[in-house]
Amino acid sequence: MELALSPDQKLFRTSARGLLEEEHSLDRVREMKDGEPRWSRDWWRRGAELGWAAALVPEDLGGGSVSGEGVRDLALLAEELGADVAPGPLIPVNTVLAGLVEAHGRGPDHTAEIEALAAGESIATWAVYEPGREWSPSEPDVTATPVDGGFVLDGTKDRVQDADQADLLLVTAATPDGPAQFLVPAGADGVSIAPQWTVDLSRSFGEVRFDGVRAGAGALVGEPGAGRVVERQLQIAVVIQCAEVTAVLDRAFGMTVQWAFDRHSFGRPLASYQALKHRFADMRTWLEACHATTQAAAAAVQAGGPGAARAASVAKSFVGQRSLPLLQECVQLHGGLGVTWEHDLHLFLRRALLDRALYGTPRDHRLRIADLASL
Repeated sequence: MELALSPDQKLFRTSARGLLEEEHSLDRVREMKDGEPRWSRDWWRRGAELGWAAALVPEDLGGGSVSGEGVRDLALLAEELGADVAPGPLIPVNTVLAGLVEAHGRGPDHTAEIEALAAGESIATWAVYEPGREWSPSEPDVTATPVDGGFVLDGTKDRVQDADQADLLLVTAATPDGPAQFLVPAGADGVSIAPQWTVDLSRSFGEVRFDGVRAGAGALVGEPGAGRVVERQLQIAVVIQCAEVTAVLDRAFGMTVQWAFDRHSFGRPLASYQALKHRFADMRTWLEACHATTQAAAAAVQAGGPGAARAASVAKSFVGQRSLPLLQECVQLHGGLGVTWEHDLHLFLRRALLDRALYGTPRDHRLRIADLASL
């Protein structure tokens, strides 16, 4: 995302790149083992000091973005993390913060939690998916039953990113007054977390069970029927995700083009053959369109307004639809080398494959666009 970057944004990107090269290179990702933490809290705290968790938070709540455009700053940061398929709670923490900030001033006060998250002192994640179900945040099966002094939560969430390292869970649940969200400590009585297998080696996900978990009245985020809050969270998650995937595509495409120049056949570089030039041209067209839709979504979500939802869904549907064919072309153009464990391509393919399925598939978002257009 080079378009019209301010000096502060360029410095923001450079500082992020420095921390990533120090802690989370591709070699580090390859060395990760099952069962070990994918990232350290100290590393995330250092990132938070650079503004990784404060971009969406107003200054009076302990936040602030480098450019005054927090969504675009986060998209810029996501590109840096995506280029190295780096782990970390960038999406879950900022998605939760988006909800808390959107609901601020309505319902219980969560200022302390917002400030702790923005400073990197606490980690939160969004528990929104449920077993055997696709994206349906407005129709949760987890229940929140009103009792004296609060609620009792029962049910199961899955595909919860970084559940094993989170301090707080933002849980979507059904109440008699409509769907609502609750901020629940991950260590609360009745909460159990089990790891889940994921195709992306650099990330961890978990299944979270709620068995009679008591949540005080102050755990409620905003008010029941919080559709606007959930919509804001979805838009933020999608923009960060799409920016990350476009960086994945950039890196994989660059590696493939370089390979075609380095590899020779019949005394000529592979890149000199017309048939491959045509394929590269198609791939480049897809890639530039991914960048364009993502940048448009970041700008629209930053501005807010009725066009933000449509722009976010356009980006997710297009990036999700084109990312896998583009990466599969990269694998094929590498020949047999592209399907080996030792090559880095599978790390990029894994990240894009997972991101395609989270926060709504391309089909989900095409249907959303149709609904928004009243078709």
